[in-house]
Amino acid sequence: MRLVRVGEPGAERPGVLDAAGLVRDVSGFAHDIDGALLADPERLAAIEAGRQALPELPATRFGPPIARPGTVVGIGLNYRCHAAAAGAEPPPEPIVFLKPSGGITGPHDEIVLPPGSEQTDWEVELGVVIGTRLRSCPDPRAALRSVAGYVAANDVTERAQLTSGPTWVRGKCHDTFTPLGPWLLTADEIDDPQDLHLEAQVNGIPRQRGSTADMVFGVGELLAHLSGLMTLHPGDLVLTGTPAGVAALHPEPRPFLRPRDVVDIEVQHLGRQRSTVRG
Repeated sequence: MRLVRVGEPGAERPGVLDAAGLVRDVSGFAHDIDGALLADPERLAAIEAGRQALPELPATRFGPPIARPGTVVGIGLNYRCHAAAAGAEPPPEPIVFLKPSGGITGPHDEIVLPPGSEQTDWEVELGVVIGTRLRSCPDPRAALRSVAGYVAANDVTERAQLTSGPTWVRGKCHDTFTPLGPWLLTADEIDDPQDLHLEAQVNGIPRQRGSTADMVFGVGELLAHLSGLMTLHPGDLVLTGTPAGVAALHPEPRPFLRPRDVVDIEVQHLGRQRSTVRG
């Protein structure tokens, strides 16, 4: 089932895509696509069973497919091909950082370069949305059962700022730096999250192509590890890392993002984003 949120920023309404790709209104079942809904399998089942009969919802804009999560967790250097391109060994345990939920935008919204941007970069990623509370679960298979669904994500990064201090905060936390969507695909629709193709293009030029099979730590392993560090709640978002092909590891001149660039991001089964860059 493909869950969406449509409407102007801050006024999105919850919806579901029917078999023909039309948006159907689910506001009779839920006030939003959020943790409360994702933790309620009976309501989700009712939406799926009745979606073809729900009223159509005009879709002038697709917003992020989940309401603002309480926690957004990022994972660094989690693809073997990315580590190899960087001349680094795969990390012995996941590299974990946090991003603000206020940076989440819709799949076709603008990416706004921060003041003084020199090295703003793209990162296509598989996003994992939590559906049941997860804490202290060392078993990856059990941890995987906490997933409500998956989203396409772009973990935009300003790399000059990323390396200018002792943490990654300055390079990761700008507004508009986490485009999501266009839809959240429920976990039952994905047989194996380690068998998904990802790709990114900038101005029509292929930049990243990879597979989640190349992850150093798979989704279940990541969630098991994170559950030992923090409690993950329904609606929380985990960004699982990016494959090789980012601008920072491109031969000179490195094609960092500039105003009017167009970034296309796609994850298999999870739809395609298209974001225009604004200065």
